[in-house]
Amino acid sequence: MTIIKAGISRSFPQPTHELLARIEGDPSLLIFLGDQAGREYRHWLHSGASAHEDLDLVLIELDLDCLGEHTGEADGLEGSTVLGFARYLLGQEPTPLIELVRQAQTSEQAILKARYFFEALGYKIAVCADRPGRIVDRLIRPYLNAALRRLDDGLASAKDLDATLRMGLGYPDGPIALLNRMGLADHAKRSAKLAEALGDPDFIPARRAQVALVREKDR
Repeated sequence: MTIIKAGISRSFPQPTHELLARIEGDPSLLIFLGDQAGREYRHWLHSGASAHEDLDLVLIELDLDCLGEHTGEADGLEGSTVLGFARYLLGQEPTPLIELVRQAQTSEQAILKARYFFEALGYKIAVCADRPGRIVDRLIRPYLNAALRRLDDGLASAKDLDATLRMGLGYPDGPIALLNRMGLADHAKRSAKLAEALGDPDFIPARRAQVALVREKDR
């Protein structure tokens, strides 16, 4: 296994991370890690990397970018042994969830190998299509914005909104408590990027999140 580091990794920020410490070498696996992983992959590919055909799996760390930005797309027929991945973070808190990003014609063997690789390290895997926001952000950002807007509307206090979701639907955290863990400014930044990418007004950050972002920039 080879890991090519390209900037700061959101998924695995520690300098000596578990990908190196807990898995044996596999010459058929290549990982691009860091916030410049996609760009580094493109440079590697265009440099005439002749060993590409010998690799069973290439993994590219993603943030909110799509895998197709780095591998290209081909009228719905895109896909190979290259997959994207992103570990979900609650603000700065790492979770055990890794979203594994496939394309339309991605090799099933590559998906199985990627799943086995991460599951051997104790992670939970969700396989998803190559779409902005993937699964968690696509579902949770509109929900959090809606909760903030209801708080602005005076529907209920933050405490009562949270208690209702916990008691009524069995959620471990209510939306306002969850936002406080994530950070309102971080939510505003990520939700705004998805609003731009998707053109969906539900992703436009609610007023309180925008205020938090302005205050963060003014510090």
